[in-house]
Amino acid sequence: MALFRTKAFALGCFAASLLSTTNRTRRTLGRLPSLIKRNWISLSVSGGLCAVPFVQDTVSHEALIRRASSLVTDSANTYLSQTTLALVDSLNEYINTVHTLITLHRSYVANINKLNPTQENTIWQMIVSKRQEIIDRRNDWKKFETSWLTAVDLSELAAEAAFNAGADQSSAAAQTNLQMAQSQVEQVQQRSREAEKELKNSKAEDSERLQTSLTSATQEEEEIPEAYLRED
Repeated sequence: MALFRTKAFALGCFAASLLSTTNRTRRTLGRLPSLIKRNWISLSVSGGLCAVPFVQDTVSHEALIRRASSLVTDSANTYLSQTTLALVDSLNEYINTVHTLITLHRSYVANINKLNPTQENTIWQMIVSKRQEIIDRRNDWKKFETSWLTAVDLSELAAEAAFNAGADQSSAAAQTNLQMAQSQVEQVQQRSREAEKELKNSKAEDSERLQTSLTSATQEEEEIPEAYLRED
């Protein structure tokens, strides 16, 4: 009889514990909707995490897509701005280098007869250095131009996606930023084409060193009287 009472007591304690656990579980489950409303759903995209606010009872899939399209246009605008700045700066540096070479070469040609060998060598080495710098600057702006064209394509796609999702304001902002970027690049590209035309006409990028020709000409002039003397 005592053993039976002990087992009954233990069974009662277990039941009470199970009931308490069940009640706590029910209270926790009852709080889940409010917890979901306050939390974020994390979406895995290409191995990264992108947090999107989600309210289960009030936000539709269309609203989430519209919000996501706005985020895409923001990112596209940032990428476009950075590539535009890089391209414009690199083109301006290229243009300045071209004008420096043209001015230096014109001065070299105009004053070649007034320069001693040391001065001539110094200026010629500067010309050679600027020629190499032009090559480097040209490679730079072409590289940035490739990135900028990619950014333009992304901005166009982002603006279209935002428009289709109903994010009209984000779409309009993306289109405005794109037009401004294209206008800035077009202006500096026009200046670059004019500088390249001027460079080609000046022949500053591929002309030969003049001092060597002048030295050879001087030697020939000195040899002519000697030849006449031998004939006499």
